Amino acid sequence: MTALTLNLNSILKLTREQFYQLCQENPDLQLERNAQGELVIMPPTGGETGRSNVNLILQLASWNEQKQLGEVFDSSTGFTLPNGADRSPDVSWVEKYRWDSLTIEQKEKFIPLCPDFIIEIMSPFDTLKKVQEKMYEYMSNGCRLGWLINRKKQEVEIYRPGQDVEVVKSPQTISGESVLPDFVLNLKKIWV
Repeated sequence: MTALTLNLNSILKLTREQFYQLCQENPDLQLERNAQGELVIMPPTGGETGRSNVNLILQLASWNEQKQLGEVFDSSTGFTLPNGADRSPDVSWVEKYRWDSLTIEQKEKFIPLCPDFIIEIMSPFDTLKKVQEKMYEYMSNGCRLGWLINRKKQEVEIYRPGQDVEVVKSPQTISGESVLPDFVLNLKKIWV
């Protein structure tokens, strides 16, 4: 299964509110919208990808529970990026002061900002090029650190604003750097 892109722009250009309502009325579909307004229909993940996502979320949430520096979100959370795209990273984190500055209504709908940190994990249906394009999009919209995890190759691509992508082969751990102080992700269960 691969993600499908549906271009309705010549027929209908959805507003932010209309796209949000479309997602609410179709909860069985995982939808994203790129900056050009095209709908991206994402297939459900397989068991290994889902298992890995939970492991990543548990580790980040455990660190965040201790540090209380922000909020952790799963892949069902929509973010409206400054460029107008609506995206749902596999794992994301927003610094506390940015989250606290949002209104209750903004917190209830797609979050109107780019996460400070994101993780995307390659699913068997993903193409590396498409996921890399999303990573660059996150960086150009204000993300401060991003990890693209490729289980098949046992690689992590590290994205930082204004820097070349760093590719780390078979790391057992990876550091959250200054964005996530003292956070160290254990990748041993991800590579299994």
